[in-house]
Amino acid sequence: MAVASLRRMLGIGKLPDDLRGEVVAEHAHHIVEFVPVTLRFSGRVPGRKAQGNVRPFTGALALTQRRVLATMSTVPGRAGRSVDCEWTAVPGSMVRARLDTDGLVIEIPALDRVDPDFSGTLSLTYTTELPSSALQLAPAREVWFDVPARYVTSLVGGRRG
Repeated sequence: MAVASLRRMLGIGKLPDDLRGEVVAEHAHHIVEFVPVTLRFSGRVPGRKAQGNVRPFTGALALTQRRVLATMSTVPGRAGRSVDCEWTAVPGSMVRARLDTDGLVIEIPALDRVDPDFSGTLSLTYTTELPSSALQLAPAREVWFDVPARYVTSLVGGRRG
């Protein structure tokens, strides 16, 4: 059995029911699940150092008139939010999330913006076709937001204080 089929069967990469209810209530114009997600990390955080580390995950992506939401899963029934940003939020300066026809790319171009003890870069690429109709309904193609240090350490496996 292929890994993708096993993940789908187990529900790894499915939008959790509570989040699905929220985005449906927000009149989501695009929801896609079981999306291949590629994490790329080069740099250093306490407890972890890597050069060109690439790891596969599975996730979900939802676009509503209110926000962009993306999750990542490693176990059935649980998913962490990689982005949950309202289109009208005051822009941050740490993390950029960019939508295009090939999917979503979330990147932290300078990890030291998140924490001075960090260095390097981190990105998550959600590879899925986003139809132009969904992109046209999105109020923006890009959002910037800030994250706590634990966001990075939970993704790359480092430790914090």
